[in-house]
Amino acid sequence: MKNYKNFKTPNLQSAKVIVLSFLTLLAFSCQTEDIETSIEASNVALFEILDANTDGNSGKSSSARNGAPQKGDIPIAVIAIENGGFDELVDALIYVDEELDAGLVNLFLNGKDQYTVFAPTDNAFFALYEALDPDGSQGIDSIRDLPADLVLNVLLYHVTDGRRASNSVLPKKNSKTIDTLLGQSFSVNSSGMITAGSNDAMILAADISASNGIIHVISAVLLP
Repeated sequence: MKNYKNFKTPNLQSAKVIVLSFLTLLAFSCQTEDIETSIEASNVALFEILDANTDGNSGKSSSARNGAPQKGDIPIAVIAIENGGFDELVDALIYVDEELDAGLVNLFLNGKDQYTVFAPTDNAFFALYEALDPDGSQGIDSIRDLPADLVLNVLLYHVTDGRRASNSVLPKKNSKTIDTLLGQSFSVNSSGMITAGSNDAMILAADISASNGIIHVISAVLLP
């Protein structure tokens, strides 16, 4: 397993320049046999997990009142792959594995360490592509149309060490700083609003418990 705590991010400064310059315009043949086997063994729907872990009030988790949810039986990667709404996120993981040998799919599929993933929906990725290429002139309609090192940096910015349920992520007042595997941080306020380096996002659903961590669904792709 790769040690992302000491990971040196590739070309981070140039990656930030690429993203910011794009934003000014606005002002699974690749999947391994192990992944396919895990998907076949799993029949968990995202809405079922959400129903079990939220109270139905604006996505606020019941665990915010009652403590962190217990470990689930299914790895983070399988939850993301199985449920369809994270196809772009999964493709991003596969992409950086193919191009950079990052090992992220294996990390979230077979890894024993615990992580908290702030997972953007497919719609969040589609909004990013539109923001980066509003008139279609750049040909950006897939995560694979962006530099792999940039995508890796962005992915690592969505992950923090350990199981951090909503009662650990959401502060009672003011804001809380979340340190990420990228080595940069973002902040979260008591309403679930995330303020990142270059944009904001909202926590849409919290405390999806996996065997190797916790997923919080967010409304936008966070940019360092």
